[in-house]
Amino acid sequence: MQTLPTVTTVNTTSSEPNFDTTIKRRKTRPVKVGDVIIGGGYPVVVQSMINEDTLDIDGSVAAIRRLHEIGCEIVRVTVPSMAHAKALAEIKQKLIKTYRDVPIVADVHHNGMKIALEVAKHIEKVRINPGLYVFEKPNGNRSEYTKTEFDEIGDKIRETLEPLVVSLRDQGKAMRIGVNHGSLAERMLFTYGDTPEGMVESALEFIRICESLNFHNLVISMKASRVPVMVAAYRLMAKRMDELGMDYPLHLGVTEAGDGEYGRIKSTAGIATLLADGIGDTIRASLTESPEKEIPVCYSILQALGLRKTMVEYVACPSCGRTLFNLEEVLHKVREATKHLTGLDIAVMGCIVNGPGEMADADYGYVGKTPGYISLYRGREEIKKVPEDNGVEELINLIKSDGRWVDP
Repeated sequence: MQTLPTVTTVNTTSSEPNFDTTIKRRKTRPVKVGDVIIGGGYPVVVQSMINEDTLDIDGSVAAIRRLHEIGCEIVRVTVPSMAHAKALAEIKQKLIKTYRDVPIVADVHHNGMKIALEVAKHIEKVRINPGLYVFEKPNGNRSEYTKTEFDEIGDKIRETLEPLVVSLRDQGKAMRIGVNHGSLAERMLFTYGDTPEGMVESALEFIRICESLNFHNLVISMKASRVPVMVAAYRLMAKRMDELGMDYPLHLGVTEAGDGEYGRIKSTAGIATLLADGIGDTIRASLTESPEKEIPVCYSILQALGLRKTMVEYVACPSCGRTLFNLEEVLHKVREATKHLTGLDIAVMGCIVNGPGEMADADYGYVGKTPGYISLYRGREEIKKVPEDNGVEELINLIKSDGRWVDP
């Protein structure tokens, strides 16, 4: 996938300040997951998760392949039992034999040390949830945690986490410490409350254990189903890591975002807000739909922010009384004819009033200039005027003449 080069605005007069329109990403260490690198200034990585039962080897292989073929760079699978962990070894081998080696993350939950140790033999990255990895059943009669009780569980966490850390460290593999607002450990809830601070402290406890064992191939996530909580948790996590000299990459996502238009808006609100702050190195849009539908959402977010360029960028006015053709219909025709191209900016503007100015950064422009005719532009230069009925065909011919056309 293409990535945009760094672009800055240029002063038009010496008295005006510089305004940089690029996103300044937080500096993070590179974490290798198979042939993909998260962080370290590399392009933001797109992830998703299959919903097949991992015991269904053929179904899982097919699902992973479908996702990877449409641009999902790392695929997550759930591993709730030892039988699932062993099935993952077969899934990995079948992928390599029938398709290619796809970077896989194994999702390990309740008291999962033995399962995690098994999957660590077969895949590139293990995801653990600090609230569930050493699961303590909540005590309804408890009113507090003493420091002794808190530390005793901390010692137990270290004891169960250490073998996994050593295994991943020695194999050069990675771990995601995936905190979830909805599953904070009881001792964290009593100590810090149901807050972003509790989420951050939960992650830091696990990070410190990893660092004490000289393991730094870590990715951190702070997911919540409410966007304000998610945004606050990630911002606080980035701030605390910066204060502590930690540079681990962050995986962004609004968990349980739902489906349809609102699910997409909710995911975008959280993910894009943080990316615009320079926070985030890999993302997932968690939709209650088939996993394949998550990938276009991720790439649209990245393209809108100028972080990846993987498709045509369409610039189009909203239409008004000055519009000289059916803008919605024409935009649809232009998109259908050119949507397979990569890296172009194409503007479709309804009239001459704002057209050339608003589309100044576009590679090509399609502008209603006089009734019944379309003016085609290359950048700011008007190339020719053509009958409206021939507009899309002539736009394609212009792109072809510049050697920028590829057949679908």
